[in-house]
Amino acid sequence: MRFQGVFITGGAGFIGSHLAERLLDRGFSVICLDNFDDYYDPQIKRENVTQALKAPNYKLVEGDIRDQDLLSRLLAQNPVEVMVHLAARPGVRPSLQVPDLYEKVNIQGTLNVLEMVRQYRVPKFLFGSSSSVYGAGNSFPSRETDRVDTPQSVYAVTKRTGELLAWAYHQLYGMSVGCLRFFTVYGPRQRPEMAIHKFTRLIWEGQEVPVFGDGSSERDYTYIDDIVDGLIAALEADFDFEIFNLGDSQSVPLHRMIALIEQSLSRRAQIKNLAEQPGDVRKTCAHIEKAHQLLGYAPKVPIEKGIPLFVHWFQKRQDV
Repeated sequence: MRFQGVFITGGAGFIGSHLAERLLDRGFSVICLDNFDDYYDPQIKRENVTQALKAPNYKLVEGDIRDQDLLSRLLAQNPVEVMVHLAARPGVRPSLQVPDLYEKVNIQGTLNVLEMVRQYRVPKFLFGSSSSVYGAGNSFPSRETDRVDTPQSVYAVTKRTGELLAWAYHQLYGMSVGCLRFFTVYGPRQRPEMAIHKFTRLIWEGQEVPVFGDGSSERDYTYIDDIVDGLIAALEADFDFEIFNLGDSQSVPLHRMIALIEQSLSRRAQIKNLAEQPGDVRKTCAHIEKAHQLLGYAPKVPIEKGIPLFVHWFQKRQDV
């Protein structure tokens, strides 16, 4: 299936901005909606879209997914064949502090987007979900068929709720829906509070690196180029309703990730061990056979290659 008009919510963020550039390179028209909120420095997201803004087939709109009138105007004025919904309030730990905000943005906002997709008969809806929906009770690697009724955080609840809303709209209105469960995405433009970016900055500056627990927790770290490959494949594939894991399918201990950053920076980390945090899970690992079979998804950037690529980008930003 070949589409031309793509609407990306959260399109100035880490994943959204990379996706937009790839789509523009492939000849798509892209509408980006982002509210440039202050979860982290909005200027970072403005820098993310600098390249895309040079393209004549790119439109940037500053606005919020909670504004249904704005969504309606944009869809009325622009032909859209795919809605890629990436806008969300991110973060497991912060969701425990302001759960009402996460409900408004991630649940009500998603419902607003789905309702507009229904009203304007957008054929396809892709939802940026999260590995956090798996909670702590599943076997590893996590499969799309695993039970996901033991969430460990409010953020996880909002992402699972988004999947269920997407399923309901598919069942009721026949739209093609893909829910993409991202596993710890990293790479250039990664949000500054996420572990790889934060630890790189702290090690570079000679500051203490906070490690929650004993460093043995494991994550399936997925390089941004591989995630965008999966998004593009899902955008162009034919299916009715599917959930896909997008990960590297390798679990990496926290202390190993830190060692790779140390090696890439040629600097040692000053570790500060802290108690484990509520909401965190001990391990994530994606089973990706379904994505491989239906999308041709095959991650190409292992963490041993991805960390040096990220560090190179980081150092360039420090004018090194």
